[in-house]
Amino acid sequence: MTDEFERRHGFPPGDNAVRPTDPADRAAARTLAQVSIVPADLVTFYDSIGDVTWTDVGNGYFIDSAADVLLRFQQHGTVDVGTAQSDAGLVIGSNGGGLSYVAGPGGVIYRTHTASLDEPELDRVADDLRHFLETLEQSLTRFVTTGEPGTL
Repeated sequence: MTDEFERRHGFPPGDNAVRPTDPADRAAARTLAQVSIVPADLVTFYDSIGDVTWTDVGNGYFIDSAADVLLRFQQHGTVDVGTAQSDAGLVIGSNGGGLSYVAGPGGVIYRTHTASLDEPELDRVADDLRHFLETLEQSLTRFVTTGEPGTL
């Protein structure tokens, strides 16, 4: 992905990595698992993956570490993803354009319309984490082959 990046864009590539988990990530994931709104597949993800940072795919794609998700939850609570009291989600990442990704009940992944999380308008972008990761992978592949980042 970065072979031709500097020639095309005139500056060197940034960080583009899938970081393996470490003991602090696993501890944060165990704490998150105790929160009833956290989808099980997200906890499983954090057992192996620390975070994802693709700064050079479009504006960027970021899946935050379990520790960052937990800290945001402790400081700011949940994000309203529906009309019922139980429709609460957790911010799990963002794109470099200021939009956030929110994991909702049952694992559905949403993207905000704006950078504000106070009264967010959300689009459903994936049925679950696996679907989200597959779409993210397609965005990376599309970016490498065409220079276009995809729709996430």
